[in-house]
Amino acid sequence: MKIALVADHLCLPSRADAYPGDPARRVLSLAQALAGRDHAVTIYSRQESPGAAEDAGGGGRGRGSARGARLTIEHIQAGPQQPLSGEDLLPHVAAFAGRLADRWRPSPPDVVHAYCWASGLAALAGTRGLGIPVVQTFHSLGSGTGRNDQRDDQAGPRARLEASIGRSVQAVLAGTSEEREDLGRLGVASSSVRVVPVGVDTKLFQPSGPAAERGRKPRILVVSPPGDHPELVTVLRALKDLPHAELVVAGGPPRSKLAGDPGCRALAALACRLGLAGRLTCTGKVREADMPALMRSADVLVHLTTAWPFAVVPVEAMACGLPVIASEAHADAVIHGNTGFLVSPAASGDSALLARRIGELLANPMLRDGYGIAAASRAASRYSWERIGQETETVYEALLGPQVQAAA
Repeated sequence: MKIALVADHLCLPSRADAYPGDPARRVLSLAQALAGRDHAVTIYSRQESPGAAEDAGGGGRGRGSARGARLTIEHIQAGPQQPLSGEDLLPHVAAFAGRLADRWRPSPPDVVHAYCWASGLAALAGTRGLGIPVVQTFHSLGSGTGRNDQRDDQAGPRARLEASIGRSVQAVLAGTSEEREDLGRLGVASSSVRVVPVGVDTKLFQPSGPAAERGRKPRILVVSPPGDHPELVTVLRALKDLPHAELVVAGGPPRSKLAGDPGCRALAALACRLGLAGRLTCTGKVREADMPALMRSADVLVHLTTAWPFAVVPVEAMACGLPVIASEAHADAVIHGNTGFLVSPAASGDSALLARRIGELLANPMLRDGYGIAAASRAASRYSWERIGQETETVYEALLGPQVQAAA
């Protein structure tokens, strides 16, 4: 197939990036997986810097060492050459769509796959009258129907646009079952929605490899900025009932700025009041390249947040062989009683219940190891980019039907 991926923002990955990285990097990961399946893939991204256009002809076509012969990135000039989001991006969608249409009329792709709502608008406008099926991935919904902790400032207008896009495209790929339900509340037909989760780099996140230094205390890991969020308060209170364990909170500002960070100071103050000051460590910002070693050093990951930038954390911890205790928002990934434990929303603030779940794993090394083995196996089999590329390809083929069979 000839596949066009449309992204109003494209972030090329670097393992020096803070963890978790920009979700926009996943567009390139999917493109590489599809190109590896022998499809011709072009990523069309709005140009965000003057250096993005790499050819003298002004088309903005560029290849790099990370891209194979069947993968091209084309930067489209539409609006100012700087990152834009929300209402600042909306006035430039028409120009983005027009330039996409100019490229697709003489040589149309078989399928167009848009990432995020603004790209969906551009893709629908750019394919008008060309008969090209459009697939949409939102990453996160800005509507009030979902359970994401982070909302777009223009949630009302954005929600209406998302609903319109979801009803206009031929297929929507939801990352989780909950997102599929949220799309249904927006009026998107269930028959057009397929659950295809975010992939994981299972070469980076894997059980084998070095582990970060640690002492003898059992280690509980939380990946979250150290703000005084209810989830972190619950975990810290649970630690009081686990007298031999330590809590490591990874994320937030660089280590050098932790002392002045309000969230870190609030968490440290609570730890002092609970008599836990010696058992709490805030690492600050962690590079993605260093996160697998930190995950491998822990005995259990606790992940109660539903904030969408951190949605991939439980799966990447599982890929490192770490059992996970998570909120039910992550029920697609974490299998209760097999790869870890799920905590219902009603019990997510119950520190005593959380302490019992953590204690069950810490007190039984065989159970903990068994859950870790099952977690790594599930992450590798269900969330590898090879698997995600295959599932995405299946969605495309279903839209094209006899056209794909004839080409084969």
